Amino acid sequence: MQMAQSRYLFALSCFQMDLLKEAEAALCPANEPGAEIPNGAAGHYLLGLIYRYTDRRKSAVHHFKQALSVDPLMWAAYEELCVLGAAEEATAVFGDAAALCIQKQYLSHGSASQSLNMPNEDRSAVSARNFGPGPDDASPRQLKHMQGNNLRDIPGNYHGAAAVQSSNGGSSNISFYNTPSPMVSQLSGVAPPPLYRNVQPNVPNPSIPIADSSPRSTVNSTIQAPRRKFVDEGKLRKISGRLFSDSGPRRSTRLSGDGGANANVSATMAVGNGTSNSSKYFGGSKLSSMAFRAVTVRKGQSWTNENIDEGIRNENFDDSRSNSTLTTSSSSPSGDTRSLEQEGAVIPINADIMNGSRSISGASEIMDLLRTLGEGYRLSCMYRCQEALDVYLKLPQKHYNTGWVLSQVGKAYFELVDYLEADWAFSLARQASPYSLEGMDMYSTVLYHLKEDMKLSYLAQELISTDRLAPESWCAMGNCYSLQKDHETALRNFQRSVQLNPRFAYAHTLCGHEYVALEDFDNGIKSYQSALRVDTRHYNSWYGLGMIYLRQEKYEFSEHHFRMAFQINPYSSVIMCYLGIALHVLKRNDEALVIMEKAILADKKNPLPMYQKANILVSLEKFDEALEVLEELKEYIPRESSVFALMGTIYKRHNMHEKAMLHFGLALDLKPPATDVAAIKSAIEKLHVPDELEEEM
Repeated sequence: MQMAQSRYLFALSCFQMDLLKEAEAALCPANEPGAEIPNGAAGHYLLGLIYRYTDRRKSAVHHFKQALSVDPLMWAAYEELCVLGAAEEATAVFGDAAALCIQKQYLSHGSASQSLNMPNEDRSAVSARNFGPGPDDASPRQLKHMQGNNLRDIPGNYHGAAAVQSSNGGSSNISFYNTPSPMVSQLSGVAPPPLYRNVQPNVPNPSIPIADSSPRSTVNSTIQAPRRKFVDEGKLRKISGRLFSDSGPRRSTRLSGDGGANANVSATMAVGNGTSNSSKYFGGSKLSSMAFRAVTVRKGQSWTNENIDEGIRNENFDDSRSNSTLTTSSSSPSGDTRSLEQEGAVIPINADIMNGSRSISGASEIMDLLRTLGEGYRLSCMYRCQEALDVYLKLPQKHYNTGWVLSQVGKAYFELVDYLEADWAFSLARQASPYSLEGMDMYSTVLYHLKEDMKLSYLAQELISTDRLAPESWCAMGNCYSLQKDHETALRNFQRSVQLNPRFAYAHTLCGHEYVALEDFDNGIKSYQSALRVDTRHYNSWYGLGMIYLRQEKYEFSEHHFRMAFQINPYSSVIMCYLGIALHVLKRNDEALVIMEKAILADKKNPLPMYQKANILVSLEKFDEALEVLEELKEYIPRESSVFALMGTIYKRHNMHEKAMLHFGLALDLKPPATDVAAIKSAIEKLHVPDELEEEM
């Protein structure tokens, strides 16, 4: 526990075991109040999560902002700020200052590696083996992985022991971590099996006039296979500078100009090293990826797959430079080597300029993309869903048609109660990312509201087969049973989801809905409160508590919880409507009418606020205004029995018995629920009884 990395890894382990006090003590020792948080941005992010789950919102917000200031590419920290409702506008977070910070980090890492390479070239192979990707060959996103900042809902920073970021964003004490790689010790002295029958194995050729101890020969060594792309960064810069400069011969000219013996050697090495077609397999990125996956893949760790994909995606860029290095190192005579060494004083400067300009343009492009994504996500978390949809439409087509963005679009349509559009967006997200489960719990709720039992059943089966240990899978299964009115089985599935991830607020809320359907209000209240302990801004739980208290006739409690939900989501027509109902029951009719007007404007497709407005007007004895509202509402929902029943009540108050009888009859013809049938028949029986006598009866 004396080492910063050990403290961080211990805290991470405690966090994953839900030992939050121990995790906090490891990151912030009580006897060292001013101690620096270990592991830079990743440490601040982990501490922010601990503070969030222990209900210390201000401290959590502070540390998430600190993580973003150290590493502007830490998207997970910005997501947490959005969820907490404390995120600044994305233009401020991912602006010019963030791009400048990335460039400084890039240049500082580049200068550090160059200073290591220049005095002693033998050291470059060791440093490349120990620290993985060099900054000149890594994209800004790869740099994020190198710095140990790839954290998600439960952080999984397993690169931390290999690369530590200091608090000022600079490089750490590299000599401290100069330890042998376990990959190298496992592969030493073992020749890789031939992957193709017609390709010669990569064996040393005694006729090659190059000493095995030279740094160039280490590139072709089987020991260096997992790290081949990033070995000997100084030479990579020299050769890439030579390839991109107009002065000096092309590679093909240089090879053809060699002697006969050297030409034969270069041809042998080109085949042996797979320079033409098989460079990706012998000592290349795919072998690197496979070896990396075999050593480090563990179930439930998303960072491994991301790094593997990142390596495969960048093959086309890196292989051109790597292949030229392999061919040049095996075929160029000593004179050519000396010429490269002599030119090294000039060419790396050009290469560094190119690398610097590339980093500047890359950082600005990434910041532009993150600004759009971040602003859309921030607006979505503030439930300004239409604005969020407009922001997402600004994305290029290749980014818009990704699983994550389409899932966010589906969530926005879900909050707008546009279930058909949400179904369309989520189905496209499934096609784009069939193995991503993010948002699939909400997709199952969309299908539940649309009563698409076949599609919902198929989705639940697919999710379970994809990942049985994901809470979203069991949420979909629970919604499937809930649609079939099997609330007990649905409840068991939702409880399984909670068991898999106790910090999944939506699963707690769905448990509460099922308890309410079973009229177990006490357990329903407990489930909703559990959801709020995980996420205080989960407005569905505030709404669920308000509904329970409304049914229990605890109207003050009901009004409080509906108002809390309304403060979080001031754009929901349903929440406004039920807040108005609670105010109406509390005899605060003027406030109720104002909120009902807002609810009608918020969603004109929702008939409930118009009906409740008519109810409030009837209680205020404004019968003519109530009839106008009901006549308009009848056009929207011509088969709703309660509308005709209320119109019959108004006509009865006006002593227009024939019209009242007509509307009561129409209400009965539309097959209302049993309780409404009894009330309508009772009203028909008392049709000719004056209101005063009816109240006495």
